[in-house]
Amino acid sequence: MAYIISKRDGPHREELKAKDFLQKNRTKINSLANHLTLGRWQELRNPTPPSEPQPSGKLWSTPRARPREIEPYVRISYNGRVVIADLASGRQLHFVGELRGGGQSRHFALATRENGIFEPLDVELHRVLIDLEGVSVPDEASEARLEQIISGRLGLDAIARTVE
Repeated sequence: MAYIISKRDGPHREELKAKDFLQKNRTKINSLANHLTLGRWQELRNPTPPSEPQPSGKLWSTPRARPREIEPYVRISYNGRVVIADLASGRQLHFVGELRGGGQSRHFALATRENGIFEPLDVELHRVLIDLEGVSVPDEASEARLEQIISGRLGLDAIARTVE
């Protein structure tokens, strides 16, 4: 024997009772929801449209920030790049070269096409720094001296750096 269970037409008795209960207690439910959400429930149910700005006929523009004077200095980064950077922003202004090799055999290589650099130094910078090509830079004290030498030749202020 097989029993056929089918859904009857229309809502079930339990659904009608639940709907009726919610309808009768709607104000209490809304006030409780407002209390729990700190008024956000009422905002969500009755959103107020944002006010449209009224045209005043004036064009508003924000003034540009006062351009800062560039303060260039020579920096040797942890990965061995020797650059001229801006002290205020930290942005790189010129790529001078890099330290190549390891340990006691580290040396300075200028940014030239012969050294495999895609964008070489300006002719003027290259002329001033050409004799530093291949200078040995085995330790941090030598790095600090190289920074001072390059700063002196380019007429930049040397930034004191602590060497431990």
